[in-house]
Amino acid sequence: MKRKNVKSKDEPTMYETENDIPNNRRGELNVLMNQRLADALDLQMQMKQAHWNVKGPNFIGLHKLFDEIYEAVGEYVDLIAERIVQLGGIAEGTVRVAATRSRLEAYPLATADGAAHVEAVARALSTFGREVRSTINEADDLDDADTADLFTEVSRGIDKWLWFVEAHSQATK
Repeated sequence: MKRKNVKSKDEPTMYETENDIPNNRRGELNVLMNQRLADALDLQMQMKQAHWNVKGPNFIGLHKLFDEIYEAVGEYVDLIAERIVQLGGIAEGTVRVAATRSRLEAYPLATADGAAHVEAVARALSTFGREVRSTINEADDLDDADTADLFTEVSRGIDKWLWFVEAHSQATK
């Protein structure tokens, strides 16, 4: 496919497509989705950080749970990146890009205790869930029901994982 020359340095490079969403809206969606892609990649690696380093009496359960979340978030990463490309954008999914763009708090690297990991993971999932719900509204505002639907699917999944994680601390409060 041909590449369309960009007139403004703030406007993302977009490939031409027969998709009927106007180019300017596809450009806005590209920027929006690349932000969520950065957040999702960061979230995915935070789950692996928790998986590798959790210790304590609930080790095996949390170790497996964090790995399951990692795998699920990997599917969300792929959905988001592929939607970007479907609309003629470029999925900007490198670790370096994610590190500079992510809106998630940095994961506390020295965390070992299972309860502390549960708290950190819940905070990351909650932040990502909030950003995803905002993306649903923004995609609706840009008249892209398919992107809004994709992020609705992601939101439901993140809420489920948040529930699974928070269940580890709710009975103790």
